Amino acid sequence: MKKKLFIKTYGCQMNVYDSGRMADVLAPLGYEPVDAPEGADMVILNTCHIREKAAEKVYSELGRIRTLQKDKATEGGRMVVAVAGCVAQAEGAEIMLRAPHVDMVFGPQTYHQLPEMVTRAVRGTGGVVNIDFPVESKFDLMPEETAKPNGPSAFLSVQEGCDKFCTFCVVPYTRGAEFSRPVGQVLAEARRLADLGAVELTLLGQNVNAYHGEAPDDSTWGLGRLLRALAEVPGVKRLRYTTSHPRDMDDDLIAAHGELPALMPFIHLPVQSGSDRILAAMNRKHTADDYRRIIDRLRAARPDLALSSDFIVGFPGESDQDFADTLRLVTDVGFAQAYSFKYSARPGTPAAGMDGRQVPEDMKDSRLQALQQLLNAQQVAFNEGLVGTVQPILFDRVGKKPGQLLGRSPFMQSVHAIAPSRLLGQVVDVRITGAHANSLGGEVVTVDGLSVIETTPAPAGRQAEERV
Repeated sequence: MKKKLFIKTYGCQMNVYDSGRMADVLAPLGYEPVDAPEGADMVILNTCHIREKAAEKVYSELGRIRTLQKDKATEGGRMVVAVAGCVAQAEGAEIMLRAPHVDMVFGPQTYHQLPEMVTRAVRGTGGVVNIDFPVESKFDLMPEETAKPNGPSAFLSVQEGCDKFCTFCVVPYTRGAEFSRPVGQVLAEARRLADLGAVELTLLGQNVNAYHGEAPDDSTWGLGRLLRALAEVPGVKRLRYTTSHPRDMDDDLIAAHGELPALMPFIHLPVQSGSDRILAAMNRKHTADDYRRIIDRLRAARPDLALSSDFIVGFPGESDQDFADTLRLVTDVGFAQAYSFKYSARPGTPAAGMDGRQVPEDMKDSRLQALQQLLNAQQVAFNEGLVGTVQPILFDRVGKKPGQLLGRSPFMQSVHAIAPSRLLGQVVDVRITGAHANSLGGEVVTVDGLSVIETTPAPAGRQAEERV
């Protein structure tokens, strides 16, 4: 008899990938994923520590799960409750103290050891806490993927961990040092995913462009060379990667953007601030002009490239001039999408100890509002610039309206169009007919007499200028 497994995933795409692999690991034990925690035999909260009050949100969710766990016991069953991911790594045994009904706490590097942990938990020998960084790589000990990807797009983890130690970030402490999977292992997983129906692969890593994987001939490949090999995998039509760091955007990767049609013209490249003083305080080890020059080179290689980024406002010590420098960078570069947040201290990070330099909350609020107004205007302008163009859209799901399909543009916008269901999973030319704040509308281009000239928009913001 199958046992019900419910996994709630918080945060980044890496966690989405990890949750899928946890299900793969637990499948031989008889666990089958379900869509709701009610009546589940096991509930795993796969947590993220990036957002503000992340730990408190997990404890709140654990309170709700406790009620379901009691209901299960009343019916004569047992619900095993686990906390995984970055909050688990950071909080450790503290979770067991605050929520004694939790059976397992384990970090993101240990889920290949789940069968052993489950056995210990089910036997009732006490709560299991596993937040070590094992010597062996979890990727070496995982079963092959068996379930089809959720649609024609799939995540593929190629790199984990971080050696950058930005002063605001907990990732180096929760995910560990940078590690790159061997080339052969990545290519084998890519082929399996393609055989299971994946058309688009998104390569994942905390610093994915720091990839330095060992090849079968003992050479070391960077991300650019890996992308070239993945572009040759039969069935793979699209490639993306996230998240990148400006310091790791090397010549070969930039060149790949101009050479690989399968590599989508969209990059998420966090900058965090436009102030050199704040960037230094963040330990980013690049300047605002370094970032501008990287963008110029990327756009020279791929003129239709669109950009996304991350911004933090109100970092300790941020002055009005520092914030003005961030607005100037946004205006100079131009972004199709962006994520912006107020700074919030993460316990144990250097920035959390910058006493006396914290920016007042009302000032953070006003700065965030001003930044988001500029970024939103750029996003709307970029979307409107696509109206009238023809874009290759990967239809990946059914829309809410009858006969409607939804898909993703090369630039990551959601696109809706009236189209037959047989086009699901296919890349189809769509003429963009309408632009909204967060999506596009279009109509499928047919071959019956339509003359189509493909065009692409100029990037939002200023045109690239040569810098020395």
